[in-house]
Amino acid sequence: MHILLQAELGDFRNRVTIYTYALKMSFAAVMLSSLAIAVLFLPLDWAGVLPVSLENAIIYGVALSWLIGGIVSGVLALVAGYAMHQLSVSRAEFEQLSRTDMLSGLLNRRAFTEALDHVAGPACLAIFDVDRFKAVNDRYGHACGDAVIVAVAAELSAAFSEDSTVARLGGEEFGVVVVAPLKEERVARIRAACNRLAERTIALDGCTFNITVSAGIAELCDGRSTQAAYTAADKALYLAKTLGRNRVVHEDEGLQRRARLSQDEINVDTRSAAIH
Repeated sequence: MHILLQAELGDFRNRVTIYTYALKMSFAAVMLSSLAIAVLFLPLDWAGVLPVSLENAIIYGVALSWLIGGIVSGVLALVAGYAMHQLSVSRAEFEQLSRTDMLSGLLNRRAFTEALDHVAGPACLAIFDVDRFKAVNDRYGHACGDAVIVAVAAELSAAFSEDSTVARLGGEEFGVVVVAPLKEERVARIRAACNRLAERTIALDGCTFNITVSAGIAELCDGRSTQAAYTAADKALYLAKTLGRNRVVHEDEGLQRRARLSQDEINVDTRSAAIH
């Protein structure tokens, strides 16, 4: 029934459409009742029990069905339409709340993960983490910590185009799906966002301070699972933190770094073997 109504109405939140549909159903109900009255009066006329002629009986019956049935069914249709509208609006608001982080106003992790499954075109996943966020909370209080979250959310939303998706993943961690033709362009946008955040001064309750963020990047390739992309971006972010924070690390840099470390270990083992 819900699917049929959805196909007929399109959007339950459109009040005019719902009321029009409800009144149309009311009109159809009265028409059917008038037809039923006319059909019912035929055998009564044949039986000779009608107090008036068949024509008058039908006229009176149809008039009463329109007068009484039309009013009753019309009121019921409007009440039902109002209830459907309110239910649809409440459902839409609940769905929106279930997908939104209340502090930042961004998508939450669940909604962001769903968006990752539908990325089209060349894109990457960037995970941003506010550097030394616990120290901000400890020194300035949780109100300042909330101000940092709001400031980072606003900056990330402004830094990326409408094709990109920005979310708060939890705590001081944010995720962005960056869409751009070239990897270099995507990385440049992420670096620019981090630089703008480093230049921004946050003021609250007479306190002013600056923050920095670190970011890890993983490519969203065809056939790559969402979990694999998260894992690669997390590893790149961990490397960015390890290298001193306030920097952006692409997963390729992590692979290259591990390759260099492995080569250094091989060289050390080779030299040790040669000495012995």
